[in-house]
Amino acid sequence: EMQVETHGEFGGLGIEVTMEDGLIKVVAPIDDTPAAKAGILAGDIITKLDDEPVQGLTLSQAVTKMRGAINSKIRLSIVRKGQDKPIEVTLTRETIHVRSVRFRGEGDDVGYIRITQFNEQTSEGLKRAISELSKQIPADKLKGYVLDLRNNPGGLLDQAIAVSNAFIERGEIVSTRGRNPDESQRFYANASRGDLLKGKPLVVLINGGSASASEIVAGALQDHKRATVLGTRSFGKGSVQTIIPLGPGKGALRLTTARYFTPSGRSIQAKGITPDIQVLQDLPENLKGRTDSIAESNLRGHLKAQGQEETGSQSYVPPDPKDDKALQMADDLLRGTIVNADFPANPKTRLPN
Repeated sequence: EMQVETHGEFGGLGIEVTMEDGLIKVVAPIDDTPAAKAGILAGDIITKLDDEPVQGLTLSQAVTKMRGAINSKIRLSIVRKGQDKPIEVTLTRETIHVRSVRFRGEGDDVGYIRITQFNEQTSEGLKRAISELSKQIPADKLKGYVLDLRNNPGGLLDQAIAVSNAFIERGEIVSTRGRNPDESQRFYANASRGDLLKGKPLVVLINGGSASASEIVAGALQDHKRATVLGTRSFGKGSVQTIIPLGPGKGALRLTTARYFTPSGRSIQAKGITPDIQVLQDLPENLKGRTDSIAESNLRGHLKAQGQEETGSQSYVPPDPKDDKALQMADDLLRGTIVNADFPANPKTRLPN
């Protein structure tokens, strides 16, 4: 299971899930998978798999049941906040190739890059995206870039560092701190790599489904004033898990050993990253009232925050970009059609680290 998460390929439905009160809760659907195409949303509760209640199953057992032979079908019973009755959805399993980086031009003057998760392919995918966009959009027309980390559940630490390093030329990116001072680690930008955007303005989009590695990137770019962070407060998963193999055929133990801190010393755990500019989406009628998403602080047994904890925030992203208020504001900021004191970010005012 852990190897599947990092290598970026698996068979199944394409949903990132967690366990809450004995039920399966959707953290985020993965783009262009059966789950995403069927309209499954972050925050949905899966109560049954092929009419079998999930209560009583472990998270691993439930995930195993959702995976299966390619082209085989499975029926999910879903409870969605704001809906009176459970939703029944039948999905056909596919081989899920997680292309973690997607990109396109927004008009002829803005580069849009979406990272869906941080796996072994992410940093190279980002480089390719920037290279292709620079070919598609002439430098004299390019206003800047949007980096979309919304509903990105995280992934590999080294990839989060490499992605941050693509925009930051020097300084700390993230630190980890355990119980003992000698267990602390600091990770720094490699100056030789340089800023792949060549100083062009950058807006980072986050929401309540942005977790772990995506929060490391958003926090580093925010602290260095390399980007303006826009959207809603992130998930708040700022704990470090160490994977300890238990031997051939015996699985592995995932042990929480430390916390993540941004370059300025902010703890992410159960707090999240607060955007420089908050933008709330207009919710469709069937989702009205569903403004709070699952957050780390809501999970039973979570590692407590150092200080006040924050609750979940909105994680809905409209399927049509024309309805996406956060993306529209990012484009408008880059094009100069609206003005905000937090844009553009000024590296000269970055926080010390």
